Amino acid sequence: MPYEIFLALRYLRSRRSTRRSWSAHITALVAVLSIALGVAGLITALALANGFRDEMQDKILRGTAHITLARADNQRITNHSALISELRSVTGVIDASATTYAGALLSTDQAAIYTILRGINCSAQRAVAEVQRALIAGSIEPLLHEASLVGSKSDKPLRHDASNDLSGELEDLPLAEAIIGVELAARANLRVGDKAEIIISEVAGPLDDRALRRRPIRVAGIFRFGLYEYDSTWIYLSLDRLESGPEAPASVISIKVADIYNTPAVRERVRAAVGSGWTVVDWQQANQALFAALALERRVVWLVIVLIMVIAGLNITTTLVLVVVERRAEIAILATMGARPLNIISIFMLEGAFVGLIGTLAGITFGLSLCFIGDHFALIQLPADVYSISQVPFHPRARDVLLTAAIAFIVSLLATVYPARAAARARPAEALRYEG
Repeated sequence: MPYEIFLALRYLRSRRSTRRSWSAHITALVAVLSIALGVAGLITALALANGFRDEMQDKILRGTAHITLARADNQRITNHSALISELRSVTGVIDASATTYAGALLSTDQAAIYTILRGINCSAQRAVAEVQRALIAGSIEPLLHEASLVGSKSDKPLRHDASNDLSGELEDLPLAEAIIGVELAARANLRVGDKAEIIISEVAGPLDDRALRRRPIRVAGIFRFGLYEYDSTWIYLSLDRLESGPEAPASVISIKVADIYNTPAVRERVRAAVGSGWTVVDWQQANQALFAALALERRVVWLVIVLIMVIAGLNITTTLVLVVVERRAEIAILATMGARPLNIISIFMLEGAFVGLIGTLAGITFGLSLCFIGDHFALIQLPADVYSISQVPFHPRARDVLLTAAIAFIVSLLATVYPARAAARARPAEALRYEG
């Protein structure tokens, strides 16, 4: 074993009972704990940030398209079957389906709640499968076999004035099967099999000509996507029932891609395939503000925890300064025996490296343990109406752990530079005279 390593380890575990020695030991312990807590804190914070981002991303993509295609003039998309067939042939696209979004009012005996009606194309197997996976009660089958909702003789457009009576006629109208979000069901006090009423506004010229379509619905199922905005607002209806029958106009085309992180390239291929006159937006563009805020939060976490590690590095500097003062006679003896300044610098840099290594390994162990415990017991609970999700998982990543360990170790090494150089510059004669 090189004598530099031997002496570094000896100085680290020295048991001399002088006051300076005890100060050095306590300071070294504080340095190790500071590094460990800094590493554990950064690993835990990054895992929490990753978990929040991944959870938001997963919930968003479960209910919306990877790429959304709409007409630039905001008109409905007619004859969308041919367009969907063309989109499915684009490289990177695995599915496309027509859908629509419509604002409506859900009316029950207890409340009137604003909702968004989502038309689901019964022929789109992937879209149907996604809704089916999200079901927590009921079935999607009744919704898939419905006839047209709009255009039937039973639809009753009502003038928007105070004389309209929207109650009392539900039993005379055919029911539309619907699947509603779990939070919306709780607010409206609805369960599977219950009936309610939706009121849809239609604009036909001036505001005074705005008509209201009313339709009774039956709750065929209840879904939970896990994102509060979806679970508290959305109602799924058959696209054929929501619009005007088979091949009904749709407001958008939802596109699924094979690789969600390659959507920009697929988006450009879709844009080239459909030509001008269309708006093509991918999921990253649609949620740019959210993910930019999460990225900023992640950078702030990095900055704060790295500053904590720098403070821990100052503790290492203090530890080594005390060791240099305590060991100045031994340093002088080493110099008189032929040790070069580089050898003396190596001794104290190795001692600081050992302190940093111990703290880093302890921090990694502690941080990963915290992540496992927090994830296993679901310790981070959030109000869903504020943060959109109710629970944040911990997702530690190997890259983050390795980068954190590297930063902690580098900080530990940099903290040894000053005391190591001070030890190398010590004059043997003066050190021995003062020690004597």
